[in-house]
Amino acid sequence: MSQATEHYYVPAPSKWPIIGSTALVFMGFGAALTMNKLPLGYSLLGIGFAILVFMLFGWFGEVIRESQKGVYHAQEDRSFRWGMTWFIFSEVMFFAAFFGALFYMRTFSIPWLAGEGVGGVDHALLWPDFTGDWPTAGPGFADNFTPMGAWGIPAINTLLLLTSGVTITLAHWALQKNDRSGLKLWMLATIALGVTFLGFQIYEYGHAYADLNLKLTSGAYGSTFYMLTGFHGFHVTLGTIMLIVIYFRSAAGHFKPEHHFGFEGVAWYWHFVDVVWLGLFIFVYLV
Repeated sequence: MSQATEHYYVPAPSKWPIIGSTALVFMGFGAALTMNKLPLGYSLLGIGFAILVFMLFGWFGEVIRESQKGVYHAQEDRSFRWGMTWFIFSEVMFFAAFFGALFYMRTFSIPWLAGEGVGGVDHALLWPDFTGDWPTAGPGFADNFTPMGAWGIPAINTLLLLTSGVTITLAHWALQKNDRSGLKLWMLATIALGVTFLGFQIYEYGHAYADLNLKLTSGAYGSTFYMLTGFHGFHVTLGTIMLIVIYFRSAAGHFKPEHHFGFEGVAWYWHFVDVVWLGLFIFVYLV
């Protein structure tokens, strides 16, 4: 099935990319039909997700088996590290775009709509009652909302994620010492903290909709709030799934003190999630 060169392991041609592409085709058509409220869309989405899950289990399992066979060495390890580094960098740019949109609205577009804009246009003539104070939905929105406060669930979630950064570091130290019991204990603690964070965020969204009238349609503030926190929650969900996979691999005896990039890559990703949340807490909730 596979062949190895003298210095670098080269896997044989794989079926998994075309299977993943098939999943994306089903999901793309399914999403388009679902947004147009056509019943067939839900079925196509379900088929697409099922194929995607099949691909993930199959492809990741194949890579794990290759790792356990010992076919990856120093050069492959460097490739994995560079790959994960660029992946996290792309995620940094992804969130930078959303933070940039938030900064632009708060610093430029909202003040312009409340007063003198570009080219000397007095936008106060169009929206005389709009003050431009943040948070705001923007001019033309009749529904009032209450912004989400920082010193409640957001502060608790900040503590949870910061603590999870400590526990996964302790798990890494345990792995480096070949302390399997400590590794599993701290991994379980990290997973529990991640799941608790997601539970609080679900509760926060329910509270925002039911009690604060804060929705995705609540103009400038609502859209940026849910886009930033929602995508971060999606990343926490992915990170938690990764942690669960790594836990079961650790329980199965995978990873060695001197060779465990599968664990390190997930730890890098989790620390990235922690740092992004700190930015969210400061610029979305606190400031």
